[in-house]
Amino acid sequence: MLRRLKSISLKEFRQVSRDKRSLGILIFIPAFMLLMFGYAVDFDVDDITLAVFDEDKSSYSREFIDKFVHSGYFNLTHYLDSPYEIDRLLDREIVRVAIVIPHDFSDRIIAAEDVPVQVLIDGANASAAATVMGYVNTIVQDYSMDILSRTLLADTGVAFVQPIEYHPRIWYNPELRSPVFLIPGLIAFILMVTSAVATSLSIVREKELGTMEQLAVSSIHPVELIIGKIMPYVVTSLLSTILILIGGYVLFGVGIAGSYLLLALLIVVFLFVALGWGLVISVTSDTQQVAFMKALTTTMLPTFILSGFVFPINNMPSVIQAVTYIVPARYFLEALRAIMIKGVGIAGFWEQIVALFIFGLLLVLVSSRRMLKEGYVSA
Repeated sequence: MLRRLKSISLKEFRQVSRDKRSLGILIFIPAFMLLMFGYAVDFDVDDITLAVFDEDKSSYSREFIDKFVHSGYFNLTHYLDSPYEIDRLLDREIVRVAIVIPHDFSDRIIAAEDVPVQVLIDGANASAAATVMGYVNTIVQDYSMDILSRTLLADTGVAFVQPIEYHPRIWYNPELRSPVFLIPGLIAFILMVTSAVATSLSIVREKELGTMEQLAVSSIHPVELIIGKIMPYVVTSLLSTILILIGGYVLFGVGIAGSYLLLALLIVVFLFVALGWGLVISVTSDTQQVAFMKALTTTMLPTFILSGFVFPINNMPSVIQAVTYIVPARYFLEALRAIMIKGVGIAGFWEQIVALFIFGLLLVLVSSRRMLKEGYVSA
């Protein structure tokens, strides 16, 4: 058995080394996707361009504007002389936020009256707009509390003390950087797509070359053929994963908070699933072109949309959430983020590993039965 496995694996290694397309899928595409997604996809909302029309031009209004400028999120690029300029700036996306301060801003504050301040936010990007609105609310509330405290101190000589003082502490990603969230998802996306696509070409390649008949008359068991076929892709996929992890740390500062051993175990189990799915596609396809398209269609969109890579699963409709349970990348990504970001032990994600292992066994079983049914190997 070991001799047959070795022979099949060596043959597949030689085949992969000659196939530039497979090498590109397994080595160069992951590196390209890491750079493209790592630098192009960014959910951080900062350096928000701001325009201000200040009719009051008082020390109070200048202090209010300074709150935005010194917050670290806003960049005051336009100080307007007319409110009619706001439409043009927002329409052309020159600024993302515009503030209109009324002429009686300071008078109303001194008189302890409500002050209507208009804040216009570009809502074309709903997610970014919601984040910007949160920043605005926080800044306005802080400024209001400052004014209230100073007024109370001047009138009564007693400083205002908030009844509740809180100090928020953000765990795991205190700087709220997008790469910390995206890099693990990118690893799941790259591994699923590249491994499945590359493996999907293996069996169907034998069909096109006419060598499946030789395997059919041999004494090779389906499991031996499957293991021998996927071994080269396991090795190259592991190498690609190591390069992605190194690149994520060097380029984006995303390290591994948990156990390296658990991470390796998780990746091997997930590769078992991804390569198994590639084999299912390979044995059910007649040409490499068909296998390639099947692999891309069944891995890229589900992994990108339904795994939690970019879009939170909890925000999806109930029907779509139910569909995500048949997407292996969902389980891998939950466990991967638990290891890389939170540093938790296996007790925190053992269910995901069990689910992935079951997926892998089912896929290998389907591949074996299909090969027996087609007569590619003997029982």
